[in-house]
Formats: sequence, C-alpha cells, structure tokens
Amino acid sequence: MNSRLVVLGSCGAWPEAGRACSGFVLEHQGFRVVLDLGYGTLPRLFTLLRNSYGDGVDAVVVTHGHPDHMVDLHGLFRARWFGRRESPPLPLYAPEQVIARVAGLEEDDAEAVRRVFDWTPLPAEPLPLGPYRLESFDLPHFVPNAGVRFTAPGLTVAYTGDTGPSPLLAQLGRDADLFIVEASDRGQARPVQPRMHLTATEAARAAVDAGARRLMLTHFWPGIDRAASAVAAADVFLGEVLLADEGLEVRLP
Repeated sequence: MNSRLVVLGSCGAWPEAGRACSGFVLEHQGFRVVLDLGYGTLPRLFTLLRNSYGDGVDAVVVTHGHPDHMVDLHGLFRARWFGRRESPPLPLYAPEQVIARVAGLEEDDAEAVRRVFDWTPLPAEPLPLGPYRLESFDLPHFVPNAGVRFTAPGLTVAYTGDTGPSPLLAQLGRDADLFIVEASDRGQARPVQPRMHLTATEAARAAVDAGARRLMLTHFWPGIDRAASAVAAADVFLGEVLLADEGLEVRLP
C-alpha cells in the first residue's frame, strides 16, 4: 500500500524563517488530498507536484478560516483560474468562512471562486472522498473549525485543525494510525482562557484517550522549543511522537 503524509508547513499564527504555516498532503491509493494551505505552503505544494497549477491534486480540505490555515488557497484559486480555467472544478471541503474569505480577496473574479472549487461545507455528515470515508467534527476555536478524520480499509488519519480541549477529540482520533494534533503551546506559558488551543501535554492526552497509534504534533507557535514539546508529549503518550517539520514524509499506516 503506497500511502504517505507529507508536511508542507508546521507553524501556527505566522511562519518562522524557512518554514510555513499549517499544511499537509495525504496520499493513498493514488488519491491526493491537500489538508490546509496556510502561509507559505503553496510553493512547497507546487514543488511536490512538479507544476505550478495544482495538477495532481484530487481534493482540498481546509479546517477553518484563519489565514495560517487557508490563505494560500487563494493562490491555488488564481493558479487554477488563470492557468487551468477549462479544467473541472477542484473539490473543496471547508467551513463557509473559508470560501468567503478567498472570494473576498478578489474584485472582478470573486464569483469565479465557485467555478474553480466545487465546495462542500464542513462540518458535515460522513461522506465519501476518493478511497476514504470523511468525517468531520465541530471543535472549539475562535472561528468554526472542522476536525477531520479520513478512514479507508487499513488506514485512519485524523487532524484537529485548531482546537481547545474537547471530548470530541477522542472520537476524532479513535484508533488512528496517525493523529495530527495542534500543540501551539503559546510560548510554553500558562494557557490563555478560554481554551482555544492545546499544549503538547494536552495533545498527548487526546491521543491516549483516542487510542491512536502515532501522534504528530503541529501548529507550533514561532520561537517555542519544539524538542521540549516532544518531551512533554512523550511523558504522556507512550507511542511514537512525531514533530511536524517542513518536508517530513511519513509512510502510512
């Protein structure tokens, strides 16, 4: 089974030098899903695809409308609109705010966003997506955020997007081969109330509660000690702890 996850970006809020914000590529059975497209992820995606138009992407899933998770979707829109206008619409699964914000960056071509992307709102009831069953969960954040779960025979990958503590995390990551969990840590200071992000320790607890096999920490606040986040998570989660890092390739399952 030729399956992998490639990290496009790992930062939260804004990208550190040489890095990008949230973004991943999930490949399974020849089907390629882009998962979030934050600041700086689009050139990395195009490098992976070996083209500058998004050719080879089968679907895009965006968890929420904050720019560190979706702003480069606007660049992908422009690549498709100006470079692949006659191509079929690209399936996009995202909260309504995401597509509205992309359209809001345009003037004359705002209506074209709905022509480039075949949009399905999230969260939604479970639905088929290529080889997967896609489930989505309404998780607590400052704006509507859909945690997403991809399930295929022999493979489950789940991703929180941005979230505070929630009992739904155990359901989202249940028995996942890879559970990608935000661990902003916010400079590893005391968490801010109300809780709309997780620490590395909380991310690890979520993975334990879910019975996940591997945990990937992501959405690191710029300047934090990532190694310290890994140690904190490993104190709680006894499985493999991975740190999202630009260009990292994880073989699945």
